[in-house]
Parts: sequence; C-alpha cells; structure tokens
Amino acid sequence: MGALEGIRVIDLTQMLAGPYATMLLADHGAEVIKVEPMTGDGARAVPAFHPEDESKVLNSYFQSINRNKKSITLDLKSEEGKAFLLELVADADVVVENFSAGVMDRLGLGYEVLKAVNPKIIYGSLSGFGRADTGESPYTQWPAFDVIAQAMGGIISVTGGQPGEMAKVGPGVGDIVPGILLSFGIVSALHHAGRTGVGQIVDIAMVDGVLALSERIIFQTDCSGRAPKSEGNHHPINSPFGLFPAKDGVIALAAMQDHYFDILCKELGIEQLLEDEDFGDFKRRSINKTRLIEEVSQATSQFSKQALIDKLGGKLPFGPVMDAMDIMTDEHFHAREMIAEVEQPGSSRNARIAGVPVKMSATPGGVFVRAPLLGEHNEEFGLEAQPSKKKT
Repeated sequence: MGALEGIRVIDLTQMLAGPYATMLLADHGAEVIKVEPMTGDGARAVPAFHPEDESKVLNSYFQSINRNKKSITLDLKSEEGKAFLLELVADADVVVENFSAGVMDRLGLGYEVLKAVNPKIIYGSLSGFGRADTGESPYTQWPAFDVIAQAMGGIISVTGGQPGEMAKVGPGVGDIVPGILLSFGIVSALHHAGRTGVGQIVDIAMVDGVLALSERIIFQTDCSGRAPKSEGNHHPINSPFGLFPAKDGVIALAAMQDHYFDILCKELGIEQLLEDEDFGDFKRRSINKTRLIEEVSQATSQFSKQALIDKLGGKLPFGPVMDAMDIMTDEHFHAREMIAEVEQPGSSRNARIAGVPVKMSATPGGVFVRAPLLGEHNEEFGLEAQPSKKKT
C-alpha cells in the first residue's frame, strides 16, 4: 500500500501534464477517479498501440500515464453530470483539472463552488500560464502544449548545438515537470488541510515549471548581463563535463574536480595534461575548455564504450549514453523495478512501461493495475455502463 492510501482524487485532466501528476499520486496509494468526457481523454487516440493488440482498445501512451486509476464518464455540460461530480467532490480530498483558463467557472464548477460543497477540498489547477487569481499573466488565455512551455520557459534557448542552434528537449518536460510540481503542491496542501481543515488552490503554470527547471539561466544572466545560449553537449563552466565520443558510441563524464581529472588522465593515458598549465586547476580548465574537450575527445575516441566502462566505471562520474533498448536490458533498471509490466487487453503478453522512481521503505507504492478502459468503473459508481460495454 502507498503513503497516500485513503486519499481520494477526482481527476478531470487530459493528455500528459495533468495525468502525469495524478499518476504520481495513484502510484503512492491515492484512489484516483479519472472523470472522462463521453468520448474519452484525447490521449487515448495518440499512437502507438501495442504491436500484438489487435483490438486497439488501449494505446501505449495512455497506458504509461494512467496506470493505477479508475475511469468513469460524465458529461459535465449536463446538469446530471455536474450534480454527480459535486457528489463525488463532497467525499473527496482533491480535484485536479488542466482545462483552459475559465472553463471550470463557465461550467459552474469553479473552486468557490467546489469549496462550498467541501471546505477541505484541494483544487489542483495546471495550465500554460496560470490562474489570474494567483498572478494574472498577459498570456492567461493563451493555450499551451509542451513545446510552448519549453520555448517560453527558457530551456530551448540553452539547448542545442553551437550558440543559436536551438533544439527542443526530446521528452515532454514542458508537461512532465509541471506535473511533478503539481503533485508536490497537492501533497503539501493535503498536509496543511490535515492540520487546519482548510483547503486551497494549487496553481501551476507550465512555463513557470520549465523556468524552475532551467533555474541557472536567471542567475547567469543577472551576473553577466548576457543571456546564456546553447552550449552543445558540454557545460558552460565545468570542464571536462559533457558528452565524448567512443569508437562505437558516446559516453558522458564529469571530471572537472582535481581528483577526478587526475584519475581520468591516468586511466586514458593522457597524463601529460596533468603537467599542462592550461589545465592546472578548475578555473584554468574552465577557461581553456575548448582545447581540453578536444584533447579528452581524442583520447576517448580510441576506446569502445565497454573498454571505457571498464576503465572509468565507478572511478569518476561516468556513464555510457544509453537508448531505450539498452535501458530495457540493463540490470540497474530491472533491479530498481523501473521497467514495469501491466496487462495489455487484446494482447497475449504484458505491456512494458516506465516504473515508479520514488522509492519508499515503509510504503513503497508501485504499478499495480493497468490503465482503465474508457468508463470501465462506471457501474462501480452507480453510472450507466459505457455503450461499448453494455451486454447485448
């Protein structure tokens, strides 16, 4: 059982950011009731489907971020749907939504309405630019997805090749990081409500979350008077710190400290760099990082990834660049239960998804149940079964 056992969450979120937040709560024991429109969360239609699933009833994307949840369907534009939601709220601890600004108020289901039903309710809200009542943005009404949050939150400006060669971060950090922050805010608000009996709004703007992730760009600009730009695969200050070539791939290392730099040079057979005054200490290695990167790259490129693992693994901060196929066969991720299996309807074998990263000794949490089919739990809550589930 998880640490959040006994907490009931009404989840109105769709796509990635909000569902990621409620997934984290569900992983640690909260009962998460996913309230979907009659047509379902839009994430249900996003490819890909499991290769052995001929029924195509549960896609892999939805599986990965909606495990451990229940699904019911409601039409929140109908009076019956609104009334049913308010009944759920009366017996809940948390409501989470990621609608565009003002949608819940227009539905007649804003925070003040829910608070009147349940004064202890925690109201989690996630949007591109936040709620007006916690800090009105000129962009409050702008819709946003991951790439917009990455662009306006600063991370794209420092990601990519040489200065000016910008790149979006691969995973949807503009969704996932705000989702993590939302779950943290909700747990903090639950603690406060438990002590005081008072609920509150937890408001997360996606662009704020990305800026928080990119925190150093603010103090760097404040100190230098210049906005930092993309630095390729190396650190703007520390060196050597970044990606380096191997004969058969790429490795990462961080040996900017004197004792690690000493080990690196001796293991790679480039002891002469230890006598080079350009690299004599941390500051000089930073000033002369361009040449240092070239020298270290020339050395690492003489070895295979496995040879570098044998030479450097465990001796300094080092690791091979791994793709998903590498990860899925690596002992670390299996030992840490980071490759989880869930039932895949329509398939003869289970689906594999990323596991739970927060490990707790007394209340470990985990991936216990696959993501729900649309409206799978309607009857449990006294609702009519989804048309596709009715018996003929």
